Amino acid sequence: MLLPAGWLALINLVSFAAYGIDKLKAIRHEYRISEAALLTLALVGGSAGALLGMLVFRHKIRKPKFVILVPLFLIIHLALAVFFLKSAASVRFM
Repeated sequence: MLLPAGWLALINLVSFAAYGIDKLKAIRHEYRISEAALLTLALVGGSAGALLGMLVFRHKIRKPKFVILVPLFLIIHLALAVFFLKSAASVRFM
């Protein structure tokens, strides 16, 4: 269980940082992180960090693709976490 927790902590930190870096680059009119890369970070487990980054940095909050997909990924990730935690708990007590 430590490996998934470590992965989630790392990917959410990276995702949050990526949204902040992309916002800074947008302000400076520099080369940006692609939308595909930002959404991929959210998809592979960084949805909480992505959503927090969107809110804290006020970044991508007007893009329907992000407003819909990032929270959807978070809901899916939370549902999967509940499912796996319940599965692990039922296996442990059998």
